[in-house]
Amino acid sequence: MTENEKTSDGRRRGRGRPPGPTARGAEARRRLYEIAIGMIASRGYEAATLRDVASEAGVSVGLIYRYFPSKQAVVLAFYDELSAEYASRSARMPAGRWRERFLHALRTSLGVLGPHRSALAALVPNLVGNAEEGLFARRTAFSRVRVHEVFVHAVLEAEDSPKPELAKALGGLLYLAHLAVILLWLLDTSAGQRATNALIASVERALPAASLVLRFRAVRAFVMGADQAFRDALFEDAPEART
Repeated sequence: MTENEKTSDGRRRGRGRPPGPTARGAEARRRLYEIAIGMIASRGYEAATLRDVASEAGVSVGLIYRYFPSKQAVVLAFYDELSAEYASRSARMPAGRWRERFLHALRTSLGVLGPHRSALAALVPNLVGNAEEGLFARRTAFSRVRVHEVFVHAVLEAEDSPKPELAKALGGLLYLAHLAVILLWLLDTSAGQRATNALIASVERALPAASLVLRFRAVRAFVMGADQAFRDALFEDAPEART
């Protein structure tokens, strides 16, 4: 039995066992994935095709369909990888007040997405307008849940966290604020993303005031109501984000 006949976790396949993923297969999938994402970044989502990816990789079209049955599958794998990396990095969030932790979560997101800005910019029409694989689509809810949880826990575990229900709602609205910043960043054509940096600086200056106005009952009620409405819209099919 050759090394390539081992499964991806290093075990040898038993006689008669159905074939599982191999290290060689994982490597092939990764190469095809990277070529596909690079092609989307350089050509745009519509112009990039799996047939072209197969040609670039020097493999048959049948092989790429074995790993990615559609171009949408590549995009979903892309969202999965980015949101998983973000959740992993954010697990090391430093202690502090909720506004400091929010800014850390926001900047961490930009750090994770930064190397992939071209691909994400090419996907903007899909992110905001595609019912199947866009930012608010049912199929991409898993990615939203991961990122949403980071912002909720940024508030829940802060030194100055409000009561849990309000903390969860505030975290949800901060997640939405983060999405708005990311969208501007993707569309920002100013030198060095100057406009995005200016927006983040403005948000940072406004956050202390936000902490103060949360003391008012009407503001707390607005935060709770707005968060519920947004969760109904964004996480209808993801119960784990609604608790």
